[in-house]
This record gives sequence, C-alpha cells and structure tokens, in this order.
Amino acid sequence: MIAKAVLVFTFIIESLGTLLLFIRFSNDFPIGTALYHAVYNAISAFNNCGYSLFSDNLMGYQGDPIVNLTIMGLIVLGGIGFIVQYEVLSKLRGIQKKLSVHSKIVIITTSVLILSGAILFYVFERDHIIKDVPVQNKILASFFQSVTPRTAGFNTVDIGLLTNATILLMIVLMFIGASPGSTGGGVKTTSAALLVMMIWNRLKGNEEVNIFNRTVPREIMSRTISIIFASAFSVAIITSVLLIFGEGKLPQTESRHFFVEYLFDTVSAFGTVGLSMGITPKLNDLQKYALILMMFVGRVGPLTLAFSLSRSTGGKGLTYAEEGVMVG
Repeated sequence: MIAKAVLVFTFIIESLGTLLLFIRFSNDFPIGTALYHAVYNAISAFNNCGYSLFSDNLMGYQGDPIVNLTIMGLIVLGGIGFIVQYEVLSKLRGIQKKLSVHSKIVIITTSVLILSGAILFYVFERDHIIKDVPVQNKILASFFQSVTPRTAGFNTVDIGLLTNATILLMIVLMFIGASPGSTGGGVKTTSAALLVMMIWNRLKGNEEVNIFNRTVPREIMSRTISIIFASAFSVAIITSVLLIFGEGKLPQTESRHFFVEYLFDTVSAFGTVGLSMGITPKLNDLQKYALILMMFVGRVGPLTLAFSLSRSTGGKGLTYAEEGVMVG
C-alpha cells in the first residue's frame, strides 16, 4: 500500500512541478523546448539530482519566484522521505491520527535547517555575492542555497565566489543531507537531530535520549554515532587522497586554497549533492576515481552500514569486567 502511495504521490508532485515550470519556461523557449526543460528539471529536483540543462544551472532565474519556489518545493518533498510523505497524507485524509516520532523529527529538523541556513547565508553574503541584487533576489537566493546543499545540487549563485563562512555552512548542510527513505544522501536529518538530542539529554543528566515523551532505544543511538563517525572518517580519507595526489609542485602558500576546495567537493560527493567550487575539471585521474568512490560510499555506505548494524547477530558476545577510561 505504501509503495502504491509513493508512486502516486511521486507522479502527482512531479507532474505539478512540470506544469509550473512549463508555464514559466514557455515565456523563454518554444513549446517543445519549454516542456522538455520543465520535465527534466522537475524530475531532477524531486529526485535530488541537481542536474540542469542550462549552462549556468539556474543562475539565470535567481530572482524568479516560480522557478525558485517550485524547485525548492520539489527538493524538500523528495528529500523528506517516503514514510513521512505517507504519514502526512494519511493524517490529512484522517486515516492517521498523529505523526510518528520519526516524521516529527524529520519535519522539524528540515524546517530548522532551511530557516537557519537561509538566515546565515543572507548574513554571510549580504555584503558580498548578493550585495548588488534586488531584495527579492537576496531572499530567494538565501533560501534556495539553504535548500539545495541538502543533496540537490542546483545553484542560483556562483559557488566559487562564496565567502569562507558560507562554504563552511554549505559543507555542514551537505554532510547532513536529506532524510531516511528519501532520494537524497548524507548522514540524514534524523542522525543529526538524534546526536544533538543525545548531547542535550547528557547535559541535563539523562542517561537515555528522550524526545516527544518517548525514549529512543540505545541500539539506534549506537547506530547513529557509528554512521556519523564512519561518514566523517570517509570524508577525511578521501580529502587526504585529493590533497596528497593533487597539489603538485606548487608552493604551500599558493596551494593552500586547495584544502577548502577539495573538502567541499568531497563532502558534496559524499552527500551526492553535485555542487562544486570549480576544482572538478582540474582533477587528475586518481583524484576523479577517489571522488567517484566517495559518491558510491556516500549513497550506499550509510545505508549499508545502518542495515548491517540493525541485523541481529544471534548472540551478545563476550562481556568482561568493566573498567573506567577518562574521556574529555
């Protein structure tokens, strides 16, 4: 039943997105070309792909409300996960009385990330890349670049010209990514939320992680920490490979910027985002293979790791006498 609902929901949303984009693109292109662009970009956005047929991605539509809101809507709907989509639709239809803790976490975390990301992007770039554009462009660009790093890959500004603070912000958003059971990558919004809640509960003196009057099982918390750590470790390894085999004979002072560019593209590959600071065409073959591996690990790795950790081992293994270790 859920599979059927997913197919129907996907078809309806992508069709609606295609219609809205077609109405807008028909003002710029012939009917056939406009329809082709509309279908392609709608499917690309909903599936968090990020590929665009335009040479400048969507920078030419930076201040266009129809294109921006439609693409953002498709990205968010595709990135929240099919379980959340199903529960929200069931609740709206009166079939389900309340949302699960999972859906609540996804919706709240997604909303917080979008709003905080947009505010921070505006603060960091108001005197830089969006300084001389109209107010509408500033607002749309801020929200768009807050949504798209969550594994989508579209852009309405030149990523290579962003400030260091904004680059850091986008790296964090790309690493978190979309939600479980969605079309996006990353460590997922629920993992980030559970990690924050674990820290918060520890500061309050709670051994368990409590949220919405429910206690999250320790097995899930252990799985969450493992996924985040393994993902961060993978990013560090691939970034190191890019640095070691890519700087050539340039002096350190001239090659310092490569660290940020390599880190950004590595996290982008891990989150299956597709954004780049412009370093990709300059990579050698070994570096390209490393990023290809990172894309594969980023899409399959966390899912496979979560699955392997969730399987029953059939036994609890050996337990030895406990002894404390100093931490912190």
